[in-house]
Amino acid sequence: MSSPATELVRLLNVRGESLAVAESLTGGLVAAEITAVPGASKVFRGSVTAYATELKHELLAVDATLLAEQGAVDPQVAAQMAAGVRKALGADWGIATTGVAGPDPQDGKPVGTVFVAVDGPFTPGPGSAGGGKVEALRLNGDRAEIRMESVRSVLALLLRELAGEQTGNERAQDTERNGGF
Repeated sequence: MSSPATELVRLLNVRGESLAVAESLTGGLVAAEITAVPGASKVFRGSVTAYATELKHELLAVDATLLAEQGAVDPQVAAQMAAGVRKALGADWGIATTGVAGPDPQDGKPVGTVFVAVDGPFTPGPGSAGGGKVEALRLNGDRAEIRMESVRSVLALLLRELAGEQTGNERAQDTERNGGF
């Protein structure tokens, strides 16, 4: 069975689409997971690790008022990070992570509060991602476990969006490339 990152690279390659990543609490782990896959350079544009709150505004165009009022750990911040990195790096898809890995709460949010987001092409029609989607997570564990589960969760979110958008032709190509299975 292939890893989620391997499957993402494969699907993006089949679709001829690209990906950019914006990270906060994961500190580059999402990008590292993707770039560990052979052939990732065909689909991966790059990443921005905006750990400091002000960098989310300066590099990813997250609304400064939103950051001031809600803090960096917020679903709208995650959505704007994904959209911002997608635009900044010229990718078809953008994904983002923001949250509290611990050991201390941040912006009044408890440890384990995480938001992951995906922003994709605006494609009209049934089953379309139609832009952005955010998932709220409440994770348990230590700092390392929270960060790794955040990586798994954002990759799974994008995989679900890509699978939901596959056309019949792309599925046929996948089947053909995988020996008819």
